[in-house]
Amino acid sequence: MKDLATLRRQLDAQYDRYNRPEFIKNDPIQIPHRFTLKQDVEISALFAALLAWGQRPTIIKKCNELLHRMDDAPHQFVTQHQDEDLKKLLGFCHRTFCDTDLLYFVEFLRTWYQQHDTLETAFLVGHSQRERLMNFHQRFFSLPDAPPRTRKHVATPARKSACKRINMYLRWLVRHDDRGVDFGLWRRLSPAELIMPIDVHVERQARPLGLLSRQLVDWEAAEELTANLRLLDPTDPVKYDFALFGAGVDK
Repeated sequence: MKDLATLRRQLDAQYDRYNRPEFIKNDPIQIPHRFTLKQDVEISALFAALLAWGQRPTIIKKCNELLHRMDDAPHQFVTQHQDEDLKKLLGFCHRTFCDTDLLYFVEFLRTWYQQHDTLETAFLVGHSQRERLMNFHQRFFSLPDAPPRTRKHVATPARKSACKRINMYLRWLVRHDDRGVDFGLWRRLSPAELIMPIDVHVERQARPLGLLSRQLVDWEAAEELTANLRLLDPTDPVKYDFALFGAGVDK
């Protein structure tokens, strides 16, 4: 690893370059930015993060299609839909996420929002991010009709996954600054506790910088990368997702 001062200057410059409103228009985070109601942001962001699989233009297109099927009012749809309304969701598919999975997601969200006013509380059980994500996964699939095939669409550290998409979702909802990209709607989780999302772009940038040595891109790799980024900013390590991902996409 480079000396910390040099590496911090380099990554802070990249962070400053990419963490700005111009970033939104080409990224799936534009999907929740369509909304102002907290619950609409939470729900649309969850779908945008968990469907972030493949090329960004395709992800954005499929998320917009999904929201259109929900009448562009996701919270109202999941909490007030009738059985007839669910027919609008039939035929939706992105990669291996299809209508069977979507219908279960809607059922879980309906059940959750009948008892809670925010999805944040689903992520608060546990003393570490690893425990919180494991507990979230268990809670998400606690309904008796949860299809076994749908479980793969919400990652968990229990399966040693790096949990890239759910960690990205938490970055969007928890990080708060004045840049206008991340939302900072959730304040009961600290940005200091978040775990870095790792995709191929982040991995390719992190290795030459000495930030990541583990060969498998799994939960231990995500923790290793985050621990090294905490040496640069202990209060907000995942802000460097902008630096590593942005530089990776731009090559």
